Amino acid sequence: MNKPMAYRITPAAKHTPIVFVFLTLSVCSSVSSTISTDPTPTPTPWPLQFHSILFMNYSGALEIIDLWYDWPNGRNFNRMQDQLGEVVYDLEWNNGTSFVYTLDAPKRCWTAQLEVGILRPNWLDGANYLGQEKVDGFLCNVWEKVDFIWYYEDVVTRRPVHWRFYTGRTAHVMTFEVGAVLEDANWQGPEYCFLNKTGNIDSTLLHKAEIGSMRLSI
Repeated sequence: MNKPMAYRITPAAKHTPIVFVFLTLSVCSSVSSTISTDPTPTPTPWPLQFHSILFMNYSGALEIIDLWYDWPNGRNFNRMQDQLGEVVYDLEWNNGTSFVYTLDAPKRCWTAQLEVGILRPNWLDGANYLGQEKVDGFLCNVWEKVDFIWYYEDVVTRRPVHWRFYTGRTAHVMTFEVGAVLEDANWQGPEYCFLNKTGNIDSTLLHKAEIGSMRLSI
């Protein structure tokens, strides 16, 4: 498999930071009440492994995130690219280690050791059910969790369709491939991430890490 592509790093002002350690998806819209066979539907746990392409929009700032989730191996990988921009990679491990880096010059890397790992497959347990709403052309069940994220799931297929964060940033799920696994060779951070772990933090990379992180502690 070809190595991951490079990420665009944008001014911090383009993205309202999302708490790096705490991530919860939110949806805030008018939720219509619809008759359901289950009076209290529960969100479907995430598959143990999947690949998804997300189209992100924050006040007109557009971004594509290529997401690989691999719970059995304790890892999560985001390839993030702003419109016409550089590619940034966010590699997260369940032991709390994170690498956020670019592959094109100038090569940059930011590393962190956090207290929490990646999202659990059942991270939506305890979310508040809000009802049903049509979004992106799909009739969805809607849940909210800790006033951070609103999560839309297709009523028929039970696949995720749309996420909305408390900041107003939205994620439109373009593809959702259950069972897809990224080859092991792509999970290795570049060597320059290990040369100077105490170096200066690149603020643009830090903001990308905050945006792409799939970490949650609840």
